[in-house]
Amino acid sequence: MPVITCIQDLKDLHRKRTPKMFYDYCESGSYTEQTFRENTSDFADIRLRQKVAVDMSGRTTESTMLGRKVAMPLGLCPVGMTGMQRADGEIKAARAAAKFGVPYTLSTMSICSIEDVHAASPEPFWFQLYVMTDEDFVDNLLERAKKANCSALVVTLDLQILGQRHKDLKNGLSAPPKLTLPNIVNMMTKVQWGLEMLGTPRRTFGNIVGHAKSVTDTSSLSTWTTEQFDPRLDWAKIARIRDNWGGKLILKGINDPDDARMAADFGADAIIVSNHGGRQLDGALPTIRMLPKILEAVGGERGKRSTEVYIDSGIRQGQDILKALALGADAAMIGRAYIHGLGAMGEAGVSKALQILRAELDTSMALCGERDVNRLRRENLLVPKGFFDSYVQP
Repeated sequence: MPVITCIQDLKDLHRKRTPKMFYDYCESGSYTEQTFRENTSDFADIRLRQKVAVDMSGRTTESTMLGRKVAMPLGLCPVGMTGMQRADGEIKAARAAAKFGVPYTLSTMSICSIEDVHAASPEPFWFQLYVMTDEDFVDNLLERAKKANCSALVVTLDLQILGQRHKDLKNGLSAPPKLTLPNIVNMMTKVQWGLEMLGTPRRTFGNIVGHAKSVTDTSSLSTWTTEQFDPRLDWAKIARIRDNWGGKLILKGINDPDDARMAADFGADAIIVSNHGGRQLDGALPTIRMLPKILEAVGGERGKRSTEVYIDSGIRQGQDILKALALGADAAMIGRAYIHGLGAMGEAGVSKALQILRAELDTSMALCGERDVNRLRRENLLVPKGFFDSYVQP
């Protein structure tokens, strides 16, 4: 077993152990992948301010998210088809997150169903909703999430229209995936993955098949998913969902100050500053560049806002979390970082990813002269001149 020291090590193992079509699904962006690449590279442009002769004992990374104590201000984003990265992937990720003490978000497009994860997770999890044209199906999903005691609803706003991802088209990735000869040959080389998949009954979209009208098996699933994402999603539809849900509401896919202001005025408990990991609008600015203006639009200090602000897209190190918090975010969210762990080592890999990120956050925080993650501030950073104002509207 190789020594695992960073998320990149998990990524390398993920690539070796998971079929190409599912690894590529995780590690890709839309069109030229400009935003996908810059989400990560722009974090690297922000540097840390080292401080010495400071008492570094008694450090803590503990914080709160939506009023609940967390081991560090970090959550696991919803990722579609997590259960194809590793058998029962959503269950394994939810258990790892619960044991570690951070929230896990289950995707509408998960392989394991809401009920599967509820039965296996020792703690309540968040549920992410893609808004579909079939309102009865949406209402049923919300009821199922309530029965599963989901503690928050995450409504994704930036997937009304699907961005094109070239790798997915070339690999024949669809719902369900196309079993072409190259895909079958590649899957046969991933022996452990194959054995685990044979050992589970969960190999389709558990939240959809048997629940949506006319979707009784995988043969009818492809047509349904192609037609169902609702292009008419607007604030009125979001209000209907909010009123139907009645619990904590998080709006995901905010990457513009005007949208952030509207979300806060709407009464969202939290927003996630996100460009869908560079998988939707290629050419959109990285979230770390947009974060300060979005925080200004929402208003209030960290820990005192009526609408909390989280950030995803591009976070691969504990230092990235530190930078986001120092800029004023309430928490960060990860997708690929924990999926690399899952694909590499299953539940243990998700736990390892979280351990790596917390250790990196803790060490870097100490070397910046801080002992409490909640006291990180802009003064801990060195930001390139004009970094947040490089682009202006014409």
